[in-house]
Amino acid sequence: MDISINTRRMVGKRDEKIYGQFLEHFHRQVYAGIYEPGSPRSNSRGYRTDVADALKNIKVPVIRWPGGCFVSSYHWKDAIGTNREATYDKAWRSEESNEFGTDEFLDYCALIGAQPYICTNAGTGTPEEMSDWVEYCNLKSAGKWARKRIENGHPEPFNVKYWSIGNENYGQWEIGAKSSQEWGRFVLESAKMMKRVDPSIEILAASLPDIDWNISLIKEAGKFLDWISIHGYWDPIWFDNKLGSYETCMAYTMKIEEPIQKARHILGALGYLGKIKIAYDEWNLRGWYHPNVHNFADVPAEDCIKARDLNDENSSYTMADAVFTACFLNQCLKHCDMVKMANFAPAVNTRGAIYTHKDGIVKRSTYYVFEIFTHYMKEIVVDTFIDHNQTFMVRNETDAVEVTTIDSIATISEDGQELSVSLVNKHPMDEITLTIRMSGYSPNERATLYQIASNSVDSYNDSEHPDEIRIEPIDIAIQDGMIQVTLPAHSVNVLVMQ
Repeated sequence: MDISINTRRMVGKRDEKIYGQFLEHFHRQVYAGIYEPGSPRSNSRGYRTDVADALKNIKVPVIRWPGGCFVSSYHWKDAIGTNREATYDKAWRSEESNEFGTDEFLDYCALIGAQPYICTNAGTGTPEEMSDWVEYCNLKSAGKWARKRIENGHPEPFNVKYWSIGNENYGQWEIGAKSSQEWGRFVLESAKMMKRVDPSIEILAASLPDIDWNISLIKEAGKFLDWISIHGYWDPIWFDNKLGSYETCMAYTMKIEEPIQKARHILGALGYLGKIKIAYDEWNLRGWYHPNVHNFADVPAEDCIKARDLNDENSSYTMADAVFTACFLNQCLKHCDMVKMANFAPAVNTRGAIYTHKDGIVKRSTYYVFEIFTHYMKEIVVDTFIDHNQTFMVRNETDAVEVTTIDSIATISEDGQELSVSLVNKHPMDEITLTIRMSGYSPNERATLYQIASNSVDSYNDSEHPDEIRIEPIDIAIQDGMIQVTLPAHSVNVLVMQ
């Protein structure tokens, strides 16, 4: 199989925010995740240093917070200052201590070097509450809430650039769900007030690749919007936690691009192509397990909360997750002209790339995908063509899906010196040998292949076996400007040439 790369044909420049992460006040993501006062692994401010170091290592560019469904009944003013009271989280039927709030989140972003992205309450919240939040974070001293921030020990503004109006307000499961007509008007009024406080902010609005939803949203509020946000979870295991097989997950890789294309065409049809960007600001292969919350079953809240522990079973996070994640990031690179942000959901625990326990952390398979992409993939996306890509069939209960075996994208550094190629072999059993030919680029005689592979599609890392899945560097020879490389089955690879 041949891959042809033409470095003279630029697809576009990727935005580093596609490697973003997400944190929600759900189960152990914040408390006992990134924040655990009293732990010997935490610093004086309560932040887990092992988690912070791991996030810094994957160069997290942006973090979306505090939700998620949680935000639609969250009132940020309950979680600032010294006199904080616990409140009941109606989204997830648990008590929220409010110990970790705006100041702590922004402090944490500064600690790991990530830009903050705040998602506002468009469920039970109001446009005024949202604009007050912008005032608290961004105004120097004018106004009650800016003065409150100074009183709380932060004399300089935080200058938060990214603000989302709402989460999934199109869904009946969301507190404060709205019709498309209601949503357009609500976003308009919210955006007006927020930008009157700080015109420099960029505003996102909860959306989905649906023409009816976006006609109202864009018609009413388009001139105030910088982004629309869409979400994607492909393995829908919210209520039964029955994880899809490796082969099923490979069939899902064929569906990653469709929502991006739909959103692109909708924005184009409405006259906003190139004016409004796409943020895939919640995404993961697998949905979070949270039974008996949205269906109003007569189940004690304690049982609902306990069930969420199953999200933390490390055996759930296999090569299927790694391969899917690499394919997703490849699509973000392919559509870098439109997709400028993506937030893996979540960063820590639940379905996150990092799992915490009292003695340390586990880096799951997805963690290493972010590591090789953020360390080795470059800024400029260039033309890539796979000749005669092999396929294999995945047969599910209802249909059969033809899956392409190789998923690839090429990038080059802005100075033109370093060429990196993402090479994903989705086949569950077969290794694939590729010949890579380059036009417009003359590499040195050696290259390095950074490889994530394992003996089994079901391999995983846990506290007792932390390195079952890891990155292995492999030296590759280049002859006459051409490379031949063999990719193991179910593997993620980045080839780096200079």
